[in-house]
Amino acid sequence: MAHHKSTIKRIRQTEKRTERNRYYRTRLKNITKNVVLAVNAKDKERALEAFKVANRQIHKMVSRGFLKKRTASRKVSRLNILVNSLEVA
Repeated sequence: MAHHKSTIKRIRQTEKRTERNRYYRTRLKNITKNVVLAVNAKDKERALEAFKVANRQIHKMVSRGFLKKRTASRKVSRLNILVNSLEVA
């Protein structure tokens, strides 16, 4: 166990950040999964609605500093291509 005050504080901060990051990682996976499931079910309306939610949430994660701007852009772009593949088919 840590003996210094600063080390004890660092441990507390790390635990908080780990929990926060775990929440956002899980949230990101679930958001993405909702879009993919809707596309696989060939439900265009549900896919578009899930994509709107995903787009909004992913960009919120950027503003909170969880994702980098280009990473978010790439993820949104790939989801958009997936949703647009429904319209072509």
